[in-house]
Amino acid sequence: MTTELDARPSATMFDVETLVNMAWMGQIRVPHFQRDFRWQRADVIRLLDSILRGYPIGSLLLWRRPAQPQTLRLGALTIDAPGSDRALWVVDGQQRITSLANALSEDGAKDSRFSLAYDLKLKQFVARPAVEEPTIIPLPVIFDLQKVLRWFSAHPDILDYVEQASAVTRTLRQYAIPAYEVVQDDAQVLQDIFDRMNNYGKRLSRAEIFSALFAGEEKAKDVTLNFDRIAENLDDDLGFGLVDKDTVLRAVLARRGPDVAREIRNEFGFHSETRRTHQPSRAIIEFPDEDRDTAYRLGEEALRRAIIFLQEETGVPHFSMLPYRHLLVVLTRLFAHYPQPDARNLRLLRRWFWRAAVVGPEIYKGSTTGALRFLCFAIRPGDLGGSIQALLGLVDRPDLPLPNLRRFRSNEASTKITLCSWWSIEPRSLTTGEKIRREELSASLLDRVTAFDAVRYIVPRYSVPEEYRLWAANRVLLPTRESETGTIEGDLLRRPNGEAVPQEVLTSHVLSHEMLELLEGDKTVEFLKERQVALQTQLQGFLQGVCEWGFENTPPLTDLIIEDVNEENDDAS
Repeated sequence: MTTELDARPSATMFDVETLVNMAWMGQIRVPHFQRDFRWQRADVIRLLDSILRGYPIGSLLLWRRPAQPQTLRLGALTIDAPGSDRALWVVDGQQRITSLANALSEDGAKDSRFSLAYDLKLKQFVARPAVEEPTIIPLPVIFDLQKVLRWFSAHPDILDYVEQASAVTRTLRQYAIPAYEVVQDDAQVLQDIFDRMNNYGKRLSRAEIFSALFAGEEKAKDVTLNFDRIAENLDDDLGFGLVDKDTVLRAVLARRGPDVAREIRNEFGFHSETRRTHQPSRAIIEFPDEDRDTAYRLGEEALRRAIIFLQEETGVPHFSMLPYRHLLVVLTRLFAHYPQPDARNLRLLRRWFWRAAVVGPEIYKGSTTGALRFLCFAIRPGDLGGSIQALLGLVDRPDLPLPNLRRFRSNEASTKITLCSWWSIEPRSLTTGEKIRREELSASLLDRVTAFDAVRYIVPRYSVPEEYRLWAANRVLLPTRESETGTIEGDLLRRPNGEAVPQEVLTSHVLSHEMLELLEGDKTVEFLKERQVALQTQLQGFLQGVCEWGFENTPPLTDLIIEDVNEENDDAS
């Protein structure tokens, strides 16, 4: 394998005008081993401000090689890119190029991160106002001299600023960015460069490093399976939300071997640098002859079965309500080796899941990493019953306290357990009385990492005394399509038709007419205390039902039948 460049990189300069025009025409491509676009509006503004001040913004590293015709996604832009024998692929500089191409385009302004303008009075870049203001010029306008002249023609009262605006236009268009161009046929060499560049100062996630190391040949993105595509496929099909890339990586690794913390550079053969500096890995790989694409495909299948189990058997409807992500990784390993467990083992597995959620990872050495190691090693190929018994043995702690309802935070495991308990009683719409479907919950949460957008306050938070503000008693699980959670006190007490809320609707939210009477009498604290007791009782009943503490972990009868291998010989004697 080639371990160095065929030719030294050539240094060149691109002005911003040339660079963004190349991006708009599809002459700049992003390799599939690159990380996603991560910058926010503040990062884009900082880049533009540096350009305007003449500060250096770093150099680009571009890979000169052919590219097929393709429909590209570059930030908020959709580009029909023609084929090219000499396209430029971004090895380093994606965030900067994407930011410029989007912020200076009217189509890019559809994304709030790129919807920017230049304030002539403040002499700085700002968010684009909803209503046009003459002295705040949108970036796609100020980037184009002809549009600038038309802008001032339409707003003659600000002609005093025309020279300032023209100077901004000139600076933006003519700012020169240094770039290195690499001509290299071997994709592995570029991936090696990418790996080195992003392991000195700019840390990537483990999933991003893994993707770069094993990127393979460049293909059209619509046929290349990667961690992003796996997460998107599962969300599209199951409405579970977007599983983060590091969890997808751990799931793929767990399927192939129990030690998910193993050296990833050895996963599919040796990386060029690893060959020279590392001994072969001693990690257990149960599918050593798999290639990357097969591992990704079968990893997705196992992850899919694990998610279906969570949704249909354990009552975890969405990724944002999963108490601990490592539990999904462990389930993926189990369902990879045992795609169709029998009914009894499924029940025991549900029991294990909820016990593990209540126990948490802290009891294991190394917290989550330690938990993953213990739990994944408990799953042994060829012994489903023994694996589940081993899992149960690791979480046998029935004396644990209940999750704390005095601290309701949607990013904490105890609150996620509480939300799952509320989901189990099938919450109903306050307006239609219908049970809220999983699809409605998914639509309200989309790719959120917490369930905050599906939780609403009963009374306004700041009307509650401070010591009660974090109590679960002032929350309900009531997904809506709106982004704001709002409050539901008015929906409960002042209904348009004057009728009382049906009892079945109140019960589905652990409410009662007696509690509403306290609310109506402005006895907010008494209401919170009474509902808190009811929620505690509901949560205790839910966990007793799913954890089944005190039950025997008896395996299926088929696992208890011990055949006497000497029976035939005994008869013969």
